[in-house]
Amino acid sequence: MAAVELTTGAILERALAGERIDEIEAVALLRSRDLVAIGRVANEMRARRTDPDKITFIVDRNLNYTNICVTDCDFCAFYRSPGDRREGYLLPKPIIFKKIEETLELGGTGLLMQGGHHPDLDVEFYEDLFRSIKERYPIHLHALSPPEVQHIARRSKLSVPEVLTRLRDAGLDSIPGGGGEVLVDRVRDIIAPKKTKSAEWLGVMRHAHRLGMSTTATMMYGHVETLEERVEHMRKVRELQDETRGFRAFISWTFQDDGNRLGKLVPRETMPTSFDYLLTQAVSRIYLDNIEHIQSSWVTQGMKVGQVALEFGADDLGSIMIEENVVSAAGTTYRATTDDFVRTIKGLGKIPVQRDTLYREVKVWS
Repeated sequence: MAAVELTTGAILERALAGERIDEIEAVALLRSRDLVAIGRVANEMRARRTDPDKITFIVDRNLNYTNICVTDCDFCAFYRSPGDRREGYLLPKPIIFKKIEETLELGGTGLLMQGGHHPDLDVEFYEDLFRSIKERYPIHLHALSPPEVQHIARRSKLSVPEVLTRLRDAGLDSIPGGGGEVLVDRVRDIIAPKKTKSAEWLGVMRHAHRLGMSTTATMMYGHVETLEERVEHMRKVRELQDETRGFRAFISWTFQDDGNRLGKLVPRETMPTSFDYLLTQAVSRIYLDNIEHIQSSWVTQGMKVGQVALEFGADDLGSIMIEENVVSAAGTTYRATTDDFVRTIKGLGKIPVQRDTLYREVKVWS
């Protein structure tokens, strides 16, 4: 045990000295289980990259425009198969517009719009929808995960750069990191065999960055991956960030096991705990030394753990989630308001700051 502690201490000292830790060292930190020491260093690394006195959050809406999907991932309880007339849906424009108006009335600045891989929707559908939204509303469109972009490209018989260029010109402002899960094909072949492969997900993000579009990176873990594969995911994100500098934030969350096929395959005793969540987030802050923002995942962990995560490397509490359908479909239904966020942040002695999607200040609570 002493050897593990010594190794952990040496790794943390290197990180504090400004040296980049490698994958072996990141795995060693995860295996050490030394949450307090690792969290302390992660918090120091966070303070060096962002204002230590402020915690940011965003008011936006997670609008899932369709649940019809052909990839039927084992971890997803949200999707419905094409032809499901009872529960499958594709939101019409008037409903989307109404939801945007509600968001703006609540002080929202962004629309996070993602959906299933609908077999009938090509690039022209999205161009028309995005232009219609932008003509009517001053809102940031943070939409279409890399697997959706790839699906649209295939459906439209176009290249990914062509699709991204057309969508950008139609009003797409930035791309969320959804569909990343764990960027290791062994894992993806088990949990989502029909979905975008690791190199393809990274390729969409690379093309988006080259077009000047900002994106986020995510990781959904705690199912069939090993600790080494969890770190391999982070390595691929860090390497692309070294190349493009296009990721503005990293968000990780634990697999939710209710209502999906994968939940039946993952033993309950191996499911990640709040301890595992905080440790993984802290290690991500230390390892991902080139990504400015780390976001707490209160929507999967609950507000109390989400608040604690702000002392373990996170500088952002994410969205109040005016609407959320995917995680809640898997059995997790935490909800919060702007007042809840302000109270939670002030409870840490920090200054709450509402931001927009690109981390520009919208409102500061003194």
